[in-house]
Order: sequence, then structure tokens, then C-alpha cells
Amino acid sequence: GFDTELTYAFAEKIGVDVEFVVLTDWGAKFTELKSGSIDCVWNGMTITDEALKNASVSDPYVKNAQVIVANKDTAAKYSSLEEMKDLKFAVEGESAGHKEIKGKVADENIAVLANQSDALLEVASGSADACVIDITMANNMTGEGTSYATLTQVCSLNEEEYGIAFRKDSDITAKVNEIMAEMKANGKLDALAEKYDLTLV
Repeated sequence: GFDTELTYAFAEKIGVDVEFVVLTDWGAKFTELKSGSIDCVWNGMTITDEALKNASVSDPYVKNAQVIVANKDTAAKYSSLEEMKDLKFAVEGESAGHKEIKGKVADENIAVLANQSDALLEVASGSADACVIDITMANNMTGEGTSYATLTQVCSLNEEEYGIAFRKDSDITAKVNEIMAEMKANGKLDALAEKYDLTLV
């Protein structure tokens, strides 16, 4: 999607090859980064205090939010997390969505999964009443014409911004910011955001 195309555009600019690695544990992303098993985290990473403490983070480039998704029948009955706190939720472990509901929903009502797509599947199968995922994923994967036509958004829980994480003191962060600014100026970033229905910072 968007981040994939952006990664390739950046790699072409600086003359490097791209190798994508799937993290089985999103919560370990900064450990993986520090160990050198990956060189950057570039996949819808929310800029948080934790990210800024553990990595060199690019300027923000895309706006995001965490949203509650449920089937249409459930969604028709609720309008807030407070109203839904006794329901069963599915979340990606250590994701921004997980952090949004920690302490607001009882631990026994939270199914912690490997990724957001698994959380969606839990709701679709009826194993969970709702899930918390990125609005970008919710916009593209739920509602009419999608694989999850019976699922819909209930409400938004926050507003976020995405950034790209490199190892501390990396000189590549400044280069990413420079190329991103160029792509904004020449309209390429806007065109890419429009293709994937995203809102730029």
C-alpha cells in the first residue's frame, strides 16, 4: 500500500534495495531495530513518547486515528468506548489501539492478537464483539464492497500521526525528511495519499 510505495520511492532516491520483514511481535520493534535485525520501522508507526525515546523518528507524514469496529447490529447500539467497556475486544498486542483501551476495558475482555487483521477476523467470526484498529485499515477493509461488508466503525478514540523509526543518531532520518519534503513540494506525496485515501500531515 501507501507505505510500501513510499519506501520504494525513497530507496530509489538513495540507491538501496528494499527488503520487507514481517514482525511477529509488534511490541518488539525497537528491540529488533537496536539489534540490527531491521534497519527501520516503516509501516503505520504512530509517533509516541516510547518511539521518540527508543529511535530516531522522522517528521510526521500521515494522520491516523484508532477506531472501534464492530458488526453493524452491535454498532447501532453504541456510540462510545465507555458504553462498550463490558464487551469483548480484539486488538493487536502493544499497538496504539491496545494502549487506547488498556485500563478502560477489563483485561479479561481483551483478546491480544498478533496483528490488526486477526483482530478484524475475530469480530467477523463472532469471537469478539469489537476490535480497535487504525482508521486507515478500517476505511479500506470494512463496509460495502470489502471482505468485511457487515462490519462498520463505531467511533474514533484519538488522533495520531505516523512517522518512520531508525536507530538512534542515524543520519538517514534527516535524508528521509528531506526527500519527504521534496515529494510534498512536487505533488508526488499528495498523489500517493489520494490513491490510498489518506490524509497527510
